[in-house]
Amino acid sequence: MTEHTAGIAPEVTGWRASIPAGLRPYTEAAPVAALFLGISSGFPFAMIAATLSTRLAQSGIEKSTVTAFALTFLAYNFKWLWAPIIDAVKLPLLGRIGQRVSWLIFCAVLVMVAIMNLGLADPEADIASVAVAAILVGVAGATFDIVIDAYRIELLEPHQLGVGSGMSQYGWRIGAALAGSVALVVAARSDWTTAYIAVSFFGLFAVITGLVMGEPARRQEPKPLKGPVAAAIAYVSPLAEFFKRQGALVVLLFVLVHKIGDTLANLTLRLLFEDLGFTNDELAIYDVGLGFWALLAGIFVGGILYARLGMKRSVLISLILMAVSNLAFAGLATVGHSTWAMAGAMGFENFASGIGGVCVVAYLSALCNLEFTATQFALLSAAASITGRFLTGTLAGGMIESLGFTSFYLVTTVAALPGVLLFWWMMASGLVDRSLGTAGTEENGG
Repeated sequence: MTEHTAGIAPEVTGWRASIPAGLRPYTEAAPVAALFLGISSGFPFAMIAATLSTRLAQSGIEKSTVTAFALTFLAYNFKWLWAPIIDAVKLPLLGRIGQRVSWLIFCAVLVMVAIMNLGLADPEADIASVAVAAILVGVAGATFDIVIDAYRIELLEPHQLGVGSGMSQYGWRIGAALAGSVALVVAARSDWTTAYIAVSFFGLFAVITGLVMGEPARRQEPKPLKGPVAAAIAYVSPLAEFFKRQGALVVLLFVLVHKIGDTLANLTLRLLFEDLGFTNDELAIYDVGLGFWALLAGIFVGGILYARLGMKRSVLISLILMAVSNLAFAGLATVGHSTWAMAGAMGFENFASGIGGVCVVAYLSALCNLEFTATQFALLSAAASITGRFLTGTLAGGMIESLGFTSFYLVTTVAALPGVLLFWWMMASGLVDRSLGTAGTEENGG
């Protein structure tokens, strides 16, 4: 593994040399580009999440119908199914400017048109047309995500993956928050159609970034597809390449289990808060408010840890922190209704999640082969959450009823340990290094 993969950046000269070492990586072109890519990635999700729910509620749509629109997010869970198309197919005409940039522009246009179409649909006149329009936004947004993730990974050098992941997450949250806010403000002064049209232009952040940065230097051109057999081979090649690596099954096992404890805990927090009798004001202050700033701090620290300590140590630290954070909820459940306990639990949880989100996402990025970046990252990111979500949906409620909240969160802490121990063993045995893809080892064309 090269020094860059270990997290050691090249020598810095010029004006950037006067910036503190911890802040320096955030001023590099590729991580800054990741910020703007994240803004475009976050806004379609916001348009079919809280914003659409608010619009439907204001139109007098019944609550059962509003909640059913959560199904529009399924596209984000299954985007890996069509990700190989983005890796293997070169767009006609537009493809001349580059595989990734052309798909970036194409998908941005799709998202913008889909969101405008959703704005034109009238919930009061035809709720079915709104549902179809929302599904189209979900599919277009998920496809946009595939391209943005691939472009980001290929644009960043191995030593920049941590900071780049952090900047991308900052961008995602900025994009989602700004898009939701702009939509509400414009709708209040005009109408929802105008609001959706105005917000659709957030897609231009990614387009402009792609045009300024150009095709990633680490991008590997796809092989021409000649006939259905070649197309079928191209479709399965990303998966086949991954499983040919040494220890691929162990790595996949880690990806599947490392977030079980964290997901079980996080998806049941609202039940805990309700059981302890926290008011909406307290939730707004300590969960949403304090949690948001703690998360931003964690993302920043995560990027620094990855750059200074390297991938392996930063990932291990983040896994330990995320496991320990579940103990904070066990403590909160034991203490009961205490704003101080809630502040401590939510602050530590979001700080740990911010660090983990950066370091683990950077590790998943490093597992990708540059020939199949879009497909492999879509697969790995989907696998990272599926086990915890399945267990939460099938077992969490029954476990809470039979064990109580304190014991439940102790169980989630124990459930996080296999991921910690498995990654520690992978480090000690050298498997982490041997199983990395070219995205984590090769620089500028490698």
